[in-house]
Amino acid sequence: MSSVGLVLLQAQPGGADLSFFLMMGAIFLIFYMLVIRPQQKKQKERETFLSTAAKGDEIVTQGGIHGKVSAVDGEILEVEVARVRGEKVKLRVSLSRVDQLTKAGQSAPGDASDSDSKTASTGKGAKSAQSTKS
Repeated sequence: MSSVGLVLLQAQPGGADLSFFLMMGAIFLIFYMLVIRPQQKKQKERETFLSTAAKGDEIVTQGGIHGKVSAVDGEILEVEVARVRGEKVKLRVSLSRVDQLTKAGQSAPGDASDSDSKTASTGKGAKSAQSTKS
């Protein structure tokens, strides 16, 4: 009698049925809507934003180099990174290797200089600096 139960639990010969394909299609559709589509949208927005790079913008490359855009030549940016003996040190960077772009006149996210200038204008920073010295 146990052999009859075993036979009933075995898979039907003849391949997969329609419900398997419907389930796999539903899983793919959910995966596409939750993962692939938002990633494509985010990538397109990033490319559009980076294509607006202009002279004077601040950038950070994927390698961690900070600099100011001095020229744009299609997909190549010329970036001023330092001055040595009065001469500008410039690098040519591919637009695809730019990690962050800050437009000229805007402050970088997490920039400490904004909080320092606000503190100095209120006078709180100067008072706390004096109290730590004495």
